[in-house]
Amino acid sequence: MKIYNLYIILFILVLGSCKEEFLDKQPLDAVSGDVYWKTAADLEMYVNQYYTVFPNETRNDMNLLDGNSDNLILVGFNPTLAGTRIVPASGGAWSSSWTNIRSVNYFLQNYKRVSAPAASINQFIGEAYFFRAYFYFALVRDYGDVPWVNKPLDQNSSELQMARTPRNVVVDSVLADLDKAVLLMKGKGQASASRLNSQVAKLLKSRVALFEGTWEKYHAGTPFGVTGSDGRKYLELARNAAKQLIDGGDYNVYTSGNPRNSYAYLFGQNDYSSNPEVMLWKKWDASLGLVRWAPSIWGMGMGVTKDMVDSYLSIDGMPISRSPLYAGDANLTNVVKNRDPRLAQSIWVPGDALNILGANDTTFFKRADLHQTGSYLNVTGYQLKKHSNAWGENLKQNYYQSQIGSIIFRYAEALLNYAEARAELGEITQADVDLTINKLRDRVGMARLQLNGITNDPNWDFPSLSPIINEVRRERRVELAFEGLRLQDFLRWRAHHLIVNKRSLGARFVQADFPEMKPGTNIYLDANGYIDPYLKALPAGYGFKPERDYLNPLASLELTLNKNYKQNPGW
Repeated sequence: MKIYNLYIILFILVLGSCKEEFLDKQPLDAVSGDVYWKTAADLEMYVNQYYTVFPNETRNDMNLLDGNSDNLILVGFNPTLAGTRIVPASGGAWSSSWTNIRSVNYFLQNYKRVSAPAASINQFIGEAYFFRAYFYFALVRDYGDVPWVNKPLDQNSSELQMARTPRNVVVDSVLADLDKAVLLMKGKGQASASRLNSQVAKLLKSRVALFEGTWEKYHAGTPFGVTGSDGRKYLELARNAAKQLIDGGDYNVYTSGNPRNSYAYLFGQNDYSSNPEVMLWKKWDASLGLVRWAPSIWGMGMGVTKDMVDSYLSIDGMPISRSPLYAGDANLTNVVKNRDPRLAQSIWVPGDALNILGANDTTFFKRADLHQTGSYLNVTGYQLKKHSNAWGENLKQNYYQSQIGSIIFRYAEALLNYAEARAELGEITQADVDLTINKLRDRVGMARLQLNGITNDPNWDFPSLSPIINEVRRERRVELAFEGLRLQDFLRWRAHHLIVNKRSLGARFVQADFPEMKPGTNIYLDANGYIDPYLKALPAGYGFKPERDYLNPLASLELTLNKNYKQNPGW
């Protein structure tokens, strides 16, 4: 809220001083040093603009719920997974990202004009380095090689014609920026609760390094790899950054005290200011006109996939293919019976309390919204519950007026990053598992993972890899489900075999529950009776092209403007 108010104050001050000459004023990244760069408050207000780039509103970006992955199915298929993208003529994230990077570079070029003690300005300098790293990581993730530019350019700058910098060189620079952010920013409890801190920079560093380490390892020998690298350097950096964050002891795994609702309660709170796991979040306040659209009892034009549901282990820690406790998937009640409790806390099941508004005022979930249309429609029979608030948020206000906080970074990711880096390096021990994965399982009362007791799963997603890597990846998928990170994992693991020529399915269709629906007319099923939403739209399955679709194409205009650019492989 402080950030929002400061930004509004800045806007009002600028507007009030402009009068009829408003349109003649220069943008913030071109303000004269005579009127700006005077105080620490100038620096604070400048970096405040970047906080708006964090994704937080699911209505406008369903990818925040994994709508671009095999975890979720939307009404319309994802073009990346389907392989239907074409080279754009102009625009795209490539061009829009440079506006933010130039703006940060302008700040880093000018902040020294401020005459103020280092203690009063270091936080904001650190934030600038953090955001430059954040913007550049997104570019590398999406485009691979990108030109590294660390100063503001103008229309005559020779750098406008420079070739693309190798991705690993750019990542080294991103990690160097994050190291500066760690040193300059204050730690938890010292920085304002609404601002970035050094621990968040460590988490992002572990994310970036893990992404690059696994990308280089699993894309080695392909056009997307880095010659001579197996990614080990970055895996070690990911391990170290995550371990530093863990050892700092500043964050912990949240629990409500009840394994039956701890996981669900984590994602339905209006205020995370005292939550021990949430590292950065956005507050919404209806009294200030700040509201979001959040998952609720609606189908929302999407649905959880069967593949996602099948990934959850049985409560005994065994895969459903091997556990005697697995009750099958004839209906939703059976699906969650004796399963990892995170499943029942992530999808709606008959009998779940939808809205608890008072002692005698509770409504209950009966069936998925397969029979609905528009925003009410559920497309798979598995209806998303995670991120909702069953204890009053859903009906207390207009559906589009939610105040459930938006979690931007949380500590659980650091635990999973550490476990994965150790597993990829061949170093993981039972102590590592207890420090990370088992803390997350303990939250929900799930059987603990034992390195010497992993049950072979004939349905492992990655049968050529070790059992522990398979289980670490499963744990990551389950714990971070519907939080917008699945596509990144899919890309860095080179996991196209999971979707190519396949279609994501939904639940087993129960005709008795939907007498108004007719298979083949208003719902489509596969040969085994599972809901098949893309049966007509993608008859051959997802058409993801592994020789092309791991990176985005550059727009044709970019190749025209800079003859030193080369198009990404396969495009």
